Amino acid sequence: MYQQGHDPASVVEILSEALPYIQRYAGKTIVVKYGGNAMTDDTLVDSFARDIVLMKTVGLNPVVVHGGGPQIGILLERLGIESRFVDGMRVTDAATMDVVEMVLGGQVNKSIVNQINLAGGKAIGLTGKDNAQIRARRLKIERRSPELSAPEIIDIGHVGEITRISTDLIEMLTQADYIPVIAPIGVDDQGNSYNINADVVAGRIAEALSAERLMLLTNVAGLLDADGKVMTGLTVEDVDRLIEEGVIYGGMLPKIRCALEAVKGGVDSAVIVDGRVPHATLLEIFTNAGAGTLISATPRS
Repeated sequence: MYQQGHDPASVVEILSEALPYIQRYAGKTIVVKYGGNAMTDDTLVDSFARDIVLMKTVGLNPVVVHGGGPQIGILLERLGIESRFVDGMRVTDAATMDVVEMVLGGQVNKSIVNQINLAGGKAIGLTGKDNAQIRARRLKIERRSPELSAPEIIDIGHVGEITRISTDLIEMLTQADYIPVIAPIGVDDQGNSYNINADVVAGRIAEALSAERLMLLTNVAGLLDADGKVMTGLTVEDVDRLIEEGVIYGGMLPKIRCALEAVKGGVDSAVIVDGRVPHATLLEIFTNAGAGTLISATPRS
């Protein structure tokens, strides 16, 4: 029985529009970075979980990588641990890293897994430490100054950069019809844990899996032009030019760079999606209109 306002003919038309996209993406891997408002608004949480389950049900292989910065900040405040940032990255000492693992690997990860399972999916939560699938080393920031003959090296603690991605466990799970949900925590050869930017983790996993698409959910509509309209259908050359011209700057730049590097690394396309829109992932994958800024190696018609 259709709910009020859902005209049967419209539903059939929507399904018909989605068919060629379902056929195109069947069997393909879609890596989704999940964060921002989509993780904190109950309605958006539910729509995201249903989207992921639907994608899996019609034959796609979604892999979810999630963030959790605000949740980490809340728990640190409750514990009386000060949050400090350098160039937008959280300074992570040993006590802070313990909290990061508790929140990302426990609270947030298991909440996402639970929501997907409640929607009828089969999700399994992981961190990069499981099977040592995300190898990392300590990230050090270099700051250059005219007053210094050599760059200043800033150590921000247990913040990592990726050295290697292993996909064996992810591929085993997807082939068994599970949906991997991955927290962005890496590990080095000595077993030390590292907090890693979730966008970067999603991009590198997408590259390692030769994913069809990388989707980065954000709290903005996408990359906007001078008239405030979403720019899409961009090539690698387009994005490089926009960065050079200063059109892409500020907070959008790291996310665009992440998408750009993924495409340069072999991912077919990457898209910046407005996670504040209900069912944004389905709108992007299964409709003609899309829902964000698409970047691909070659022009799309």
